[in-house]
Amino acid sequence: MKIEKTEVVIIGAGPSGSVAAGILRKQGRQVLILEREEFPRFSIGESLLPQSMQYIEEAGMIRDVVEAGFQYKNGAAFVRGDKYTDFDFREKSSQGWGTTYQVQRAHFDHVLALAAERMGATLRFRHTVESVDVSGPTPELTARGPDGEPYRVQARFLLDASGFGRVLPRLLSLETPSDFPVRGALFTHVEDRVAPGTFDRTKIRITVHPQHVHVWYWTIPFSNGRCSLGVVAKREYLEQFKGTETERLKAIVAEDPSLSGLLKDAVWDTPARAITGYAANVKSLWGNGFALLGNAGEFLDPVFSSGVTIAVKSASLAAKCIAREFAGEKVDWEADYAVPLKGGVDTFRTFVESWYQGGFQDVIFHPNASPEVRKMISAILAGYAWDKENPFVADSKRRLGVLEKLCAA
Repeated sequence: MKIEKTEVVIIGAGPSGSVAAGILRKQGRQVLILEREEFPRFSIGESLLPQSMQYIEEAGMIRDVVEAGFQYKNGAAFVRGDKYTDFDFREKSSQGWGTTYQVQRAHFDHVLALAAERMGATLRFRHTVESVDVSGPTPELTARGPDGEPYRVQARFLLDASGFGRVLPRLLSLETPSDFPVRGALFTHVEDRVAPGTFDRTKIRITVHPQHVHVWYWTIPFSNGRCSLGVVAKREYLEQFKGTETERLKAIVAEDPSLSGLLKDAVWDTPARAITGYAANVKSLWGNGFALLGNAGEFLDPVFSSGVTIAVKSASLAAKCIAREFAGEKVDWEADYAVPLKGGVDTFRTFVESWYQGGFQDVIFHPNASPEVRKMISAILAGYAWDKENPFVADSKRRLGVLEKLCAA
């Protein structure tokens, strides 16, 4: 069997893999990316957070993204019944980017992957990783290309950026059940035909179901007059609706007067899709000669669009650790990678759990919220979940708990 050698192998060319490749190439590392699919390919997770722009910039890819023609985004809008509120991410307590984009992921992921290739990474589409051995001094994997011939790759380090494919968690038995309730999503893209002035296309719109606090819809406008539309709920709720995925999604959208009214002229020209039980977790985010990036490690919930931000944050942290390791330093991957990454993930987790319990919804819809508190909340919603100068990051559970009680009083 053919044997290749390189410095870093990355499984997956999604955002975490491509951003990691860009940062590593700036370090002068040899990088090989193996992607199972052919790009462009469909994916959800289309609303970016401003914090992610820092890591795209770090990877040398900011111009590629800015010039791609995506929908400008500066915040998030929330609707519940007759209540409406929005957050402008430029008005936040944390320093850094306050704007970003709403993106069709097929195009966005392809832009990043081609940028990684432009920077010197070797990019191979339709190459599937079939086995991995991390028992030796350096990791080795077996892959198979579109010609059907298997080959081996030996590397100094291995990064799993395979997202929901979760290659290393499956092959190395790292998967562990998530403690999140089983939820599902129905989603599609539509030609929205929303009248000008009735929809702020610079913001993602999150709509809460009028009767069920745990059911919410996303509406993500794109720059071409289309939008991503989806609903998230417990599996039991979604299973009440019969028919095709498109028929089920239409029926659920019809239950909310504000959203169905907004999309009354929409053209449903793309069959809807479904995903259930997407929350995931692992026993460890790293091991001998490897680390897990983004969704390959843990995925919480799509409500605050944190997936891509966590993915590219993990890419940045891992690349820094690899740089130190290649320089001969001893790296404590738990302390230097896993713990910092989990810190932000746990902040998002606190807010996600509170959202589904209804407490955080009461906070964001409160009519007399403090401007300073709103700036701190805006920073979290903008993705700055690692900024410990923000009290809602440094002590998120207690601070949010106190705020929930004040809003409920």
